[in-house]
Amino acid sequence: MEFQNGKSIFLQIADNITDKVVSGEFVEGHKIPSVRELASEMGVNPNTIMRTYSELQAMSIIENKRGIGYFVSTEAQKIILENKKQEFFDKVLPDFLRKAEVLGISAGDLKTHLDTLN
Repeated sequence: MEFQNGKSIFLQIADNITDKVVSGEFVEGHKIPSVRELASEMGVNPNTIMRTYSELQAMSIIENKRGIGYFVSTEAQKIILENKKQEFFDKVLPDFLRKAEVLGISAGDLKTHLDTLN
């Protein structure tokens, strides 16, 4: 995985994991890679993965079963999709609309282009 500047590595890894949950690569109720396995795979310090897993646990996306490992929670997809939708409406859409306004793109222009995409 190539990391980008401007966003913490642990958050980029968390995004990668949530994408895998939504896509079905990581299945709800199933085990995910251990901290050491994922750190090795990603080429990062295990502490970075621990921070990622702690963040995902706080969001109820993964759960730790002591002595067994980390598992995707049974509500993970629902939680992720709700969070991503909220982020879209709170951040992405307002930024998009500001840019459209600066460019002089009307609501009618946007609707026309959106209709062609569907």
